[in-house]
Amino acid sequence: MESQKLIKVLVADDSAFMRKTISAILNKAEDMEVVATARDGLDAIQKVTDYKPDVLTLDIEMPRLAGLETLGYIMSECPTPVVILSAYTESGGKTTMKALEYGAVDFVSKPSGPISLDMAEVADSLVAKVRIAAHVEVSRLKFLEFEKFKKSIPAFHALVAGQQVVVIASSTGGPRALYEVIPGLPADFPAAVLVVQHMSPGFTHLLAKRLDQVSELHVKEAEEGDVILAGQVYLAPSKHHMIVVNENGREIIKLHQGPTRYGVRPSADVTMESVAELFGHNTLAVVLTGMGRDGTHGAVMMKEKGGTIIVQNEETSVVYGMPKAVQEAGVADGIYPINEIRNQIIHRIKPLK
Repeated sequence: MESQKLIKVLVADDSAFMRKTISAILNKAEDMEVVATARDGLDAIQKVTDYKPDVLTLDIEMPRLAGLETLGYIMSECPTPVVILSAYTESGGKTTMKALEYGAVDFVSKPSGPISLDMAEVADSLVAKVRIAAHVEVSRLKFLEFEKFKKSIPAFHALVAGQQVVVIASSTGGPRALYEVIPGLPADFPAAVLVVQHMSPGFTHLLAKRLDQVSELHVKEAEEGDVILAGQVYLAPSKHHMIVVNENGREIIKLHQGPTRYGVRPSADVTMESVAELFGHNTLAVVLTGMGRDGTHGAVMMKEKGGTIIVQNEETSVVYGMPKAVQEAGVADGIYPINEIRNQIIHRIKPLK
């Protein structure tokens, strides 16, 4: 585009076919230009230095220097917004989760393995995520470290009348934000926590496992029929809306694949609406970093039922879309930096006497 500066992209992948395919997808976008390609991690590091791209797309598995080590060096020595491209495998997925901890903005899952002939299926997602990454303040993507601790014996107990439920909504930049919130909640936290994070299939399971490893609370990917218990964190699985219903006197999770909301499924709105109906004023909504406005309608409904709403502030959000939409709707009871969110959750959830 002549009227605006083009987003300069460096494409790193060990496959010549994938470098050509990814470059073609990005060059079709009128606001992007692939300025160079790299065949491995060492080549990528050199070309980040030479070309100073606005965004690097980085294959997670490459020879000479793998994607994770490449990312670590780049974020340390020449910080650049990075979008990871990963074929979904158990090991590749775990590495992708680590990449988000190292400072990657987001990731795109290759549809059919390391060499995907069907990249057109994720072309729109790739372009959108590169576009978002180009406008991210890279100083917000610090390396995350976790304290080591021995996980306590579960202290789950069924919810009783008057007990609160927390719903956390997040999207772009959300895994990093969740890593800063969930591990900070104490083992005796007296409420159930429902998390809606927009992610590709398979990765919500891996995110739940990783959060469980670094948290005092127990974290799991939600399953149909789960009884929601205080002291347990439930992460909505990709491609499924998560709601809570009362069945035979117990609050249980139901999953369904109804229409998307604002183009996403799971939708935080869907979860929040069901929680608002069941728990009324005994609810706390937490809206973290993310593109779009998912969570706004649900937050409004929770507020109308007497619930409390807090959001992440602009300065610490990777993308200030979802929190901003809630703030502009006039229902936020507080706006906080990410490192204060967990304290606010703890402060606002009162144990039953």
